[in-house]
Amino acid sequence: MSPATDTVALAEQVRDRVRERGIDPVRETHTVRRIAEQVAEEYDRRSLTGSVAPIENVTALVGEMVSRVSGFGVLQRYLDDPSVEEVWINEPSRVFIARHGRSELTTTILTADDVRDLVERMLKSSGRRLDVSQPFVDAMLPGGHRLHVVRDGIARGYDAVNIRKFIARAYSLDDLVALGSLTVPVAAFLDASVRAGLNVIVSGGTQSGKTTLLNCLSASIPGSQRVITCEEVFELRFGHPDTVAMQTRQSGLEGTGEIPLRTLVKEALRMRPSRILVGEVRSAECLDLLLALNAGLPGMASLHANSARQALVKMCTLPLLAAENIGARFVVPTVASSVDLVVHVAIDAHGQRRVDEIVAVTGRVENDLIESEAVFTTNDGQLRRMSGVPPRPERYAHAGIDLDHLLATAEI
Repeated sequence: MSPATDTVALAEQVRDRVRERGIDPVRETHTVRRIAEQVAEEYDRRSLTGSVAPIENVTALVGEMVSRVSGFGVLQRYLDDPSVEEVWINEPSRVFIARHGRSELTTTILTADDVRDLVERMLKSSGRRLDVSQPFVDAMLPGGHRLHVVRDGIARGYDAVNIRKFIARAYSLDDLVALGSLTVPVAAFLDASVRAGLNVIVSGGTQSGKTTLLNCLSASIPGSQRVITCEEVFELRFGHPDTVAMQTRQSGLEGTGEIPLRTLVKEALRMRPSRILVGEVRSAECLDLLLALNAGLPGMASLHANSARQALVKMCTLPLLAAENIGARFVVPTVASSVDLVVHVAIDAHGQRRVDEIVAVTGRVENDLIESEAVFTTNDGQLRRMSGVPPRPERYAHAGIDLDHLLATAEI
């Protein structure tokens, strides 16, 4: 037997014992590890007789068996590595990872059966499915990582797999200051704006840190307020004492039972919210969010855009997808009166995620264009105070915040 064959066979022994005892391998990892250690010890005793090859590294063997039974096989080491931000499989022989915003081709080689088995095991704990009628899937792995799969037939040749890891390096705006993502005056301004109840949109590209920033902004929401979150899959985690988190649901095998993001936003309004958070706005749910914000309910959301001003343009475009009778003459002024601040984040050439600009929406519309003012902008690599002033000064005053002093301090 080759060492690789031994590992597979031993892992199968562990799997058999797990099944016999009725153990949940995902939730009872410690028990699986004890069983793996017993199997390795028995194998090691047999190796003394010369009937099998000796174990070179018992710890590594046990870890490999646990990964195969409880984890996700050869991918588990990347999920356990805190420096790895994302893992994706283009085809079985091309497995990539991202570190510090840069992609790397790994030496990991899989087979098509390996990939199918991994996808099946990942989806088992999520309650979501992948088949001919449902060739795309978004799901959350037990560790909080986000899984996206495109089935073979839609993706050419093989299943395409993306695992975006949830790496919590920041839980508050102060943590982002420590990481160099924003400055102390900017953190103070954003904290005050959230406490005052301004409506904030976080924009940026893929992997620019939108969800992390939204989490950190949410940590500034006063503990006395009730927060309802709506997401495609659970990603927002900010430890608020009064929170209800909701996620979308796929349709069942009969093609029924789907719960889209639009429905979640509408239901959130019936749950006595003080704040509403939408993890990411991508489509017609933007209209429902705008209607909620326009009705006086403070909220925050994120969306993909290349700049803060392009985010405003996109906010004016997405609601048009909701229905044919929704027109720009209604949407544009609604966006202007509903959105207060747009915080744009970007990732630089070195993989550093930073707040790139903060734009205030004045509420005025000129020639179908929403007027905005830059409050902070990056110049020469530094986030600097500009002349823009945030709207709704009365909300700052009601929260006991001296806005003039706050902005004057930011200019120093």
